[in-house]
Amino acid sequence: MAGATVRHMPDAEDVRRIALSLPDTTEKTAWSMPTFRVAGKMFATLPEEETSLAVRCPKEERDELALAEPGKFWIAAHEAQFAWVRVRLAALDDEAELRDILADSWRQAAPQRLLEAYPELGVTDGR
Repeated sequence: MAGATVRHMPDAEDVRRIALSLPDTTEKTAWSMPTFRVAGKMFATLPEEETSLAVRCPKEERDELALAEPGKFWIAAHEAQFAWVRVRLAALDDEAELRDILADSWRQAAPQRLLEAYPELGVTDGR
């Protein structure tokens, strides 16, 4: 297949690069894994040998995602009471989907001053 493009599956380095490109984001190791925080508040982690991503997600939305796309999203037992969902990096469509997931989680953790300062990050939930 001449001219065919090989699909790049997002990996941990893509997560790191995209997360750290979001305003006021830092990386910190916690629980022996990389975590990403906005203004000190965690919005993403790289568990499972960095093959998956854990992000903030409202429980109702999270449950719907896990039911609709179980190959991509799941709820870790120890996080069931929290508004977090796991994402299999290899199951993501592309880097744009990864960017959307990270930006959505960032918005949920970011303080109001950052949401107002970066409207291009698309506050979609009416906050």
